[in-house]
Amino acid sequence: QARLVESGGGLVQPGGSLRLSCAASGMPASFYAMGWYRQTPGNQRELVASMPPGGRPDYADAVKGRFIISRDGAQNTVHLQMNGLKHEDTAVYYCHLGDSWWGQGTQVTVSS
Repeated sequence: QARLVESGGGLVQPGGSLRLSCAASGMPASFYAMGWYRQTPGNQRELVASMPPGGRPDYADAVKGRFIISRDGAQNTVHLQMNGLKHEDTAVYYCHLGDSWWGQGTQVTVSS
């Protein structure tokens, strides 16, 4: 079975950092781009960062300079280092693989 398992979400104060991780299994992850999306209640899911296999990462303007996406050498694990977190970063963050594979999401809450 195909699985995307996220971890690393939680509660952090503004200016703090979190590191999200996503491990893929049950599919040839190295053939696909992996990335992170986020969603808040009442809004559509939006791209945060993505990384094609062997390619350069793309970032949403809102997170450029603060977030870093990385992918392990085996290409089956992706991380999102989130620095300088802001209240507006609060969302459920979803790992994404290829066109249609999604993780269950992990909550990130930025609050003082």
